[in-house]
Amino acid sequence: MGSGRVFGSFAGRALMAAAKKTTTTTTTAKAAASSSVRTSNKAGIQKVVPVSSELGKFVGASQVSRTDAVKKVWEYIKLQNLQNPENKKEIFCDAKLKTIFDGKEKVGFTEIARLLSNHFAKSA
Repeated sequence: MGSGRVFGSFAGRALMAAAKKTTTTTTTAKAAASSSVRTSNKAGIQKVVPVSSELGKFVGASQVSRTDAVKKVWEYIKLQNLQNPENKKEIFCDAKLKTIFDGKEKVGFTEIARLLSNHFAKSA
């Protein structure tokens, strides 16, 4: 027997809508609760830590996470058009980038994280 015969067509739709609303509300509440836990307990590369004065001047903060530092560096590279057009894996360093990349003229994009790691406080 279909739900239309037992509950009537309108009642079936109303019950389904109520069930969907309850599921959506509980799913949203669970997502909000889990995201608040994640943001307060950041660890690893997302943990905000003190940085060197050079990197601090570059990003505009005395403490930053590794992921945010890399994002800011890439934003700057794209904004200043410093990526080698012939070899996209190569970055030309201007004066500002040289301060955080040990004075190098060019760096590979795989070197960026390694060169930035020198600017983060070592955890004990």
